[in-house]
Amino acid sequence: MKTHKDLDIWKKSIEMVTKIYELTSNFPKGELYGLTNQIRRAAVSVPSNIAEGSGRESTKEFLHFLYYSKGSLAELETQLIIAFNLNYISKEQKQEFDIYFVSILKMLSNLIKSLKMK
Repeated sequence: MKTHKDLDIWKKSIEMVTKIYELTSNFPKGELYGLTNQIRRAAVSVPSNIAEGSGRESTKEFLHFLYYSKGSLAELETQLIIAFNLNYISKEQKQEFDIYFVSILKMLSNLIKSLKMK
């Protein structure tokens, strides 16, 4: 039986979370309870909601949590734009995460579409 750990989207989002923690470890210490915490929480929410949804009993519930993941991804993208504007991250770092956002959003959209067809 397959679990959330078998989903490529879950694996990709876990990889992104790891990179987010590495990135935010260099943020100013004054941001620890501000932007750093918000970014980390939004990032962790993406794979967490995928995992929780996949463990639910119905496709409808799974879809519900996938939409939460999409929202968290948009929130994370917004927070990294703010971090970029504050010069906490470089253009190259932002571009690296833009690739994650596009990839994960595409995977989420495809999974949602696939589940809706069931």
